[in-house]
Amino acid sequence: MSARHLLKTIRGMATSDGAGVKLTRVIGSPQLMELDPFLMLDEFGTDQPEDYIAGFPDHPHRGFETVTYMLDGRMRHRDNHGNSGLLVPGSVQWMSAGRGLVHSEMPEQEEGRMRGFQLWINLPARLKMSEPRYQEYGPEQIPLVEAAPGVRVKVIAGEVAGVSGPIEQPATAPVYLDLHLGEGARFEYSLPHSHNAFVYVYEGGLEVESGMGNSPLAARQLGVLSVGEALRLRATGEDTRAILVAGQPLREPVARYGPFVMNTRQEIIEAVEDFQAGRF
Repeated sequence: MSARHLLKTIRGMATSDGAGVKLTRVIGSPQLMELDPFLMLDEFGTDQPEDYIAGFPDHPHRGFETVTYMLDGRMRHRDNHGNSGLLVPGSVQWMSAGRGLVHSEMPEQEEGRMRGFQLWINLPARLKMSEPRYQEYGPEQIPLVEAAPGVRVKVIAGEVAGVSGPIEQPATAPVYLDLHLGEGARFEYSLPHSHNAFVYVYEGGLEVESGMGNSPLAARQLGVLSVGEALRLRATGEDTRAILVAGQPLREPVARYGPFVMNTRQEIIEAVEDFQAGRF
């Protein structure tokens, strides 16, 4: 079984989105524009209300999926199809925008910490005009696995020790794990060989162990992993938390314009025209 090693290390850049929400963009920055099928990864985390209180008012999407994973705080989402829900700490919303919708994500608190991630995942051409849908799960619906001594894993998508996460998406067969490792703890995991994958450390630190040596990742760093199967991680921080994400690459042309992700420029023009005409 071939081992994965660290190809590249990325540190995100500070930016803002929505109505001025401050966040860190890790994928979708000049250092890493995309990692097929992943288009963007934002980390948001602050206890200053002015950094998040304005939220993300109504905005459109077409042609891709957004994955919101809340660590702290509460976020209310609504869309123009009549869907609404509340994301609480530990919950996940996996939204497939498909042919298009207009939605908002607004904090339901005026003080306290707001922290989490939003990941954008591309859809294949055959699904870009599909009906929008949601996969939304509270913290009690996400399995927690004791994967090894000192290692706890929240299984959002994929499988760990025979336990499967609730999210399913055959198009990209995603893996999305939230890892919690005590100092010195080791986690070994087998990924599909052809999946593109990354590890993002948001607390503590770890090393990617391989035959090419041990490669460190500090807090707020993303590591792009090589192809392969066996992944070996060892925590170097006292209390390390990281997300491990992988997916089957689509290997299709990507045409992007803000919140629209299609395959051709003409499809982008049609998306803009449909949105302006109220056809989302």
